Amino acid sequence: MSDESPRPVAVVVGGGLAGVTAALRLADAGLDVTLLEGRPRLGGLAFSFQRGDLTVDNGQHVYLRCCTGYRWFLDRIDAAPLAPLQDRLDVPVLDVGRAAGPRLGRLRRTGLPVPLHLAGGLAAYPHLSLAEKAGVGRAALALGRLDPADPELDRIDFATWLRRHGQSERAIEALWDLVGVATLNATAPNASMALAAKVFKTGLLSEPGAADIGWATVPLGELHDTFARKALDTAGVRTELRAKAGSLTRTEGGRWSVETAGERITADTVVLAVPQTETHDLLPPGALDEPDLLLDIAYAPILNVHVVYDRKVLRRPFFAAIGSPVQWVFDRTHSSGLTGPGQYLAVSQSAAQDEIDLPVAELRSRYLPELERLLPAARGAGIRDFFVTRERTATFAPAPGVGRLRPGPRTRAPGLHLAGAWTDTGWPATMEGAVRSGAAAADAALHDLGRPLGHPLQEAA
Repeated sequence: MSDESPRPVAVVVGGGLAGVTAALRLADAGLDVTLLEGRPRLGGLAFSFQRGDLTVDNGQHVYLRCCTGYRWFLDRIDAAPLAPLQDRLDVPVLDVGRAAGPRLGRLRRTGLPVPLHLAGGLAAYPHLSLAEKAGVGRAALALGRLDPADPELDRIDFATWLRRHGQSERAIEALWDLVGVATLNATAPNASMALAAKVFKTGLLSEPGAADIGWATVPLGELHDTFARKALDTAGVRTELRAKAGSLTRTEGGRWSVETAGERITADTVVLAVPQTETHDLLPPGALDEPDLLLDIAYAPILNVHVVYDRKVLRRPFFAAIGSPVQWVFDRTHSSGLTGPGQYLAVSQSAAQDEIDLPVAELRSRYLPELERLLPAARGAGIRDFFVTRERTATFAPAPGVGRLRPGPRTRAPGLHLAGAWTDTGWPATMEGAVRSGAAAADAALHDLGRPLGHPLQEAA
């Protein structure tokens, strides 16, 4: 007869990056873990699908070298080589709004210490005047002195702070929003200064290589579904797809009962790693002091325009644009499996509230001419395919005041924890925030069970 006590049982509801991270952490600590995902795949809102012979990402996702959580996740699922980082930050920025004609600039860094690592690149950046460059430098130094956790910063918007620090509309367009819209999913007037400070202080002012960009060279589904599922299987996690949690209740013995359409699971601890509205619906009474605050966390959309040309029209892996409705353009030819002549470009449009519901025909008439304006080689090229992906609830809206709405991983109900990029991670809604939230929820659960596990992000958190 064994003297070993039974392993604690954990249920993780939600198979996005937050849920997969939580499940892996709990399994690594020796728990018996079941992961429930309502979709037929893992990966949440960073996934792939088939369109004929193409494997298409629902949207372009990148990460930065400072994203230590997501980098841990890639290592944990043995997929880091499939999402490499740049050796050094280098962003081509094409301005097509100039009367004198298009001009290409670059945002680059050197190997010098912070903040000198960006000084040379800023000095050579052609899209700002000398006075604007000097103003950007002063604002960056002021930003470096901020504490992103200061609740006062969450009460003002990024644009107000930028104007207080002498930033022109041109500087906001050509630099601050160029980065901010892509990372925050909001323009400066609609973004919490606390979240903006987190992005810019961590990405640009923490260490020289912090803002180096990484992206997947394979479909996102290969990372976040295939490799993630293999890691879960190896860790002993039971993963159930098409298994949506319908209810969450306390048992008479003080444990948790999670019910799906097909089974009822009794668990010692539960992590809810689903969107805020779904979390609200599943929470038992008393789990949060003000559960309806979750419903005040609004969503922000992202639109992606996909164009397959009959020839190569872009010779760079990606570029950003100013003076154009186009924001960022990525070459997805190789990762999609496109064969034969041609090139597949994905146009990533964040903060897309005004366009998310436009008909495909209208988006086609808007973006194909813009791409021809940006890429002369596209003029006269044949269009093999044109389609659109829309994520209306891509991220939480990082509006001023959102910080007070975001709960931490703990609830008032023992053994019930929350995860998701919308929870209080200190980060905006990014893959990094999702992974950190999953780790925080798992670690809180393990602490309460008396089975703490060394935190992989302890030094970086």
